Amino acid sequence: MDKLLLSREKINKIDEQMARLFAERMEAVRNVAKYKAEKNLPIFDASREAEIIERNSALIKDEGIKAHYINFLNNNMEISRSYQAELYPELVSGVLYEKDNFKKIRVSLQKDSYDIFIGCGLLSHAREYLKLDRKVLVLTDSGVPTEYAKLIADQCKESFIYTVEQGEASKNFESFRAILEFMAQNRFTRTDCVIAVGGGVCGDLAGFVAASYMRGVDFYNVPTTLLSQVDSSIGGKVAIDLDGYKNTVGAFYQPKVVLIDPETLLTLDIRQVRSGFAESLKMATTSDAELFELFESGEYLNDIEEIILRSLLIKKGIVERDVNEKGERKILNFGHTIGHAIESTTSLIHGEAVALGMLFMCGGGVRTRLLPIIEEMGLPTETEIDVEKLFDFILRDKKADGDSITITFVNEIGKAELRRLPIEDIKDLIDPSIYGGIQ
Repeated sequence: MDKLLLSREKINKIDEQMARLFAERMEAVRNVAKYKAEKNLPIFDASREAEIIERNSALIKDEGIKAHYINFLNNNMEISRSYQAELYPELVSGVLYEKDNFKKIRVSLQKDSYDIFIGCGLLSHAREYLKLDRKVLVLTDSGVPTEYAKLIADQCKESFIYTVEQGEASKNFESFRAILEFMAQNRFTRTDCVIAVGGGVCGDLAGFVAASYMRGVDFYNVPTTLLSQVDSSIGGKVAIDLDGYKNTVGAFYQPKVVLIDPETLLTLDIRQVRSGFAESLKMATTSDAELFELFESGEYLNDIEEIILRSLLIKKGIVERDVNEKGERKILNFGHTIGHAIESTTSLIHGEAVALGMLFMCGGGVRTRLLPIIEEMGLPTETEIDVEKLFDFILRDKKADGDSITITFVNEIGKAELRRLPIEDIKDLIDPSIYGGIQ
């Protein structure tokens, strides 16, 4: 028997032993989960996992494989946490730990898992959470205070700040090509990275650049608008627009880390703050009746960090269950089918258009509760637009499939449903005689 066959036979025997040990380990994990449920203890224990890694990695003497073994341990513990969460969902809070007033949420997507860190003053600590000992492209836009990008860049070993013009118009092929050329001219390699510092436009553009350059470099997201902090900074949807149609060209490309510093909202225009609240309200309407009641009471203004956190936990759960938007994740499109068309054909910004779009995609009882919240937020509840022009944009929506389109409809607060409709039926939903939101 040759060396290859002997080695494979040895691997087969080891795999059989590992399968038996895995079953024994998961039995122990099940017992631990039962104990945690009885004592109301959280699934994640940072000190315990750190102890496991330190103790067991010390047993590996070959430095060439130690890093791989640590990765193996991390994956093993992630599997154990996932199994415990399946057995006892009530143990899952989503927030893993608090350190120096910074909170951490883990988005568990197997090999694409990543952490979200949240806390005031976090930008000054970026080097503690991002791998910045390499060449870094910091992509920002002209509407973002320059000190934010500079604060990140100053913590890098070698950094380049690239600034695009503020607004959706920068999400185009011209900007995309120019940034790629800039990276090539400055000899960026596959081991370097891109950091978005700004709102959704920066995140979408930087993420798509990172996904495309040399078939993918590391991408970090540092969202500085409320809208991007509660929604677009996580989930891995990155894209550019094509001929005025939003997000037509793009990919699913997850960030390595997301840093959210609520202090950046202090320099945000009030219109942008309202736009961000609209996205959080969207998630409450579809998935969290308790959070919706917080909006109804007006208490949401008293703790923006809590709103950010709860919105992220909603999206995290949905993304983990449907990362590539094959099913459940489509509920996050509530208000977007019509909203994107409104945004593309009017001067309304994203959250304003989504708020208006939601009013067309819900039952009368939901609309009765939703409308006063939108009005109280100072968001528009009507706009002037040609219905035929609006319908033309909907026809080109990437969610359209042949002669039909899947919409998200809410008939009860906290519960969304997906409906597949003939595209022609969308005209009935945007008929001004049914709801006077479009004049």
